[in-house]
Amino acid sequence: MLKIVETSVRDGHQSLLATRMTTEEIVELCRFYDEAGYHAIEMWGGATFDACLRFLNEDPWERLRLVRQVCKKTKLQMLCRGQNLLGYRHYSDDIVDLFCKKAIENGIDIIRVFDALNDLRNLKQAVASTKKYHGECQIALSYTTSPVHTIDYYVDLGKKIEKMGADSLCIKDMAGVLLPKDAVELVTALKHEVSIPLELHSHCTAGVASMAYMDAIQAGVDIVDTSLSPLSNGTAQPSTQALVNALKGTEFDPKIDLEVLQEAEQLMTRIVDRFIGNGILNPKPFEVNSNILTYQVPGGMLSNMIHQLHEQDAMDRYEEVLKEIPAVRKDLGYPPLVTPMSQMVGTQAVLNVLNGERYKVCTKEVKDYLHGRYGKAPARINKAVREKIIGNDEVIRCRPADLLKPEYPRLKKTYHDIARTDEDILSLALFEKVAVEFLKKKYQKEETETDEFEMFI
Repeated sequence: MLKIVETSVRDGHQSLLATRMTTEEIVELCRFYDEAGYHAIEMWGGATFDACLRFLNEDPWERLRLVRQVCKKTKLQMLCRGQNLLGYRHYSDDIVDLFCKKAIENGIDIIRVFDALNDLRNLKQAVASTKKYHGECQIALSYTTSPVHTIDYYVDLGKKIEKMGADSLCIKDMAGVLLPKDAVELVTALKHEVSIPLELHSHCTAGVASMAYMDAIQAGVDIVDTSLSPLSNGTAQPSTQALVNALKGTEFDPKIDLEVLQEAEQLMTRIVDRFIGNGILNPKPFEVNSNILTYQVPGGMLSNMIHQLHEQDAMDRYEEVLKEIPAVRKDLGYPPLVTPMSQMVGTQAVLNVLNGERYKVCTKEVKDYLHGRYGKAPARINKAVREKIIGNDEVIRCRPADLLKPEYPRLKKTYHDIARTDEDILSLALFEKVAVEFLKKKYQKEETETDEFEMFI
């Protein structure tokens, strides 16, 4: 029997709704999902944490606790970028350890960890901490295609992942470029060499994900990620209902209750209609773009790039930027295009096109990457490009986090007046400026409400 992870309340709305679903909406949907028979519900991590604080004025930790309260039967899953956690830089080991501890304490069952460069050194602490606090650890390999990303490369990576202590292995196809024939070859090879359960995560950006899923299922994949129909396809995952119906009565039948999902779909449709009405739901991410198979652009990266070009009134340069992305990626040693590398490569491609000279202007993140602060590139970096951007600066060869001092003591001391819990400290560690403003407002509101209540009684 195939197992299914429902992604609409994390990746679905991150890919299509700019991660703007509210906690109240997510909790109501999860009431239905808990009754449907899923293997797990992915509902936390990724961009949800940042969006809660930055745009929704919500506490992401409270969201997790509320969902846990209504989900009594189903595992809760999150996405974590290894040493990057949910942010865009490497955090010290003490912060990574505390984050895993608190995520599990507040309700997470499965932590999916990955590194944008597939540098397993950057997963070491997150894996150890997840296991230490009795969480289920899934390690994802970031799938991409390039001269160095061969089947042998992924099989070797899979074997190393199993030795690290992963409870399961995920093929994370963030750009949706895994073709059906390649899915069969990759799943078959991994199942032959790796004994832990194998999960497939993809996106429909290029229009091939559903076909790849069906062939991967035939080849023996154990779990797949899908999204409830109103938030499926486009730059999100294949439709849950479509896949369940397609497999009904077969040996792979996931036994998901479609009547329960019908009720959830009615609620989800109302939510999506609201986002259509306020303009947040852009129709462009729903378009199938087979050029993605050439450009390797994930859905979130595509949305971000479109936004950048709109801001610069340069949407007429869209195709130019798409063509620049593979060139930048090659120069940078073929990093898989997943957060934070997707943002780095996409932004650099935009800068290269709009400035009229390649690498005339570079972001701090690209400079840090070339200094080795994100880890080891999969392939050799273009020497001329490196020298143009960072000159003859020394490049880090060790695990980047080995150079970081513990961060918790400084944060605890600096924010003793607004950080009341370790969860608050972690919010500050991840998104310091945004969290400061959020916590000030949060506790000021609570104190005001308490004063008003005491006056009433």
